[in-house]
Amino acid sequence: MTRRDLLVIAPALLLPSCSSAPPGKTEPEKPVEPVTGLHALYQMYTSARAWAQDLQILRYSSIDISEVQRQPGKAAAWQVVFVSPALSKMRTWTFSVYEASATLHQGIFSDAAANWSGGGKPFTIQAAKIDTDAVWQTALQHAADYNAQNPKITISYTLELDRGADPMWRVIWGRSAGNSSFSVLVDASTGEFVQILH
Repeated sequence: MTRRDLLVIAPALLLPSCSSAPPGKTEPEKPVEPVTGLHALYQMYTSARAWAQDLQILRYSSIDISEVQRQPGKAAAWQVVFVSPALSKMRTWTFSVYEASATLHQGIFSDAAANWSGGGKPFTIQAAKIDTDAVWQTALQHAADYNAQNPKITISYTLELDRGADPMWRVIWGRSAGNSSFSVLVDASTGEFVQILH
């Protein structure tokens, strides 16, 4: 083997040592990232289609997990109640990026189906066109002062059809609408601001 041959293969010999971690050391795990509402919803919808083909959304909401760093327009976990008019059943699915507890697992999981009498106002997934990152930006345009005065408050999201023809995203300053004194409604189909709720 000539010196020239050695120079040609030398870089290739060095590659494995550059790409592998030293013995006994592992790459640090990347922190889990929260996800947008529609990202989680579509994954749960795909999973739930094995249960029923005529799925409609009755309620959808975010779940805060303190171990996961918050990001605007995203949440660590999401929970949806799907209904099947054909089966007269309802069933809850949950999506989480973090193994938080015995009842809040990482990944997608569901509860057992329960009877549904037809109450509430379910809607199809196609009606939810605007994702929560865009919804957050719209809400913030109308809540900048309140948000600046409450920088550490948990932001929650719900999606329901309780007024008008389109489902509404509700951006809540607080863990739930019941314990919040400020929230913003945004149309989930058009992305337009609807109103501020106190």
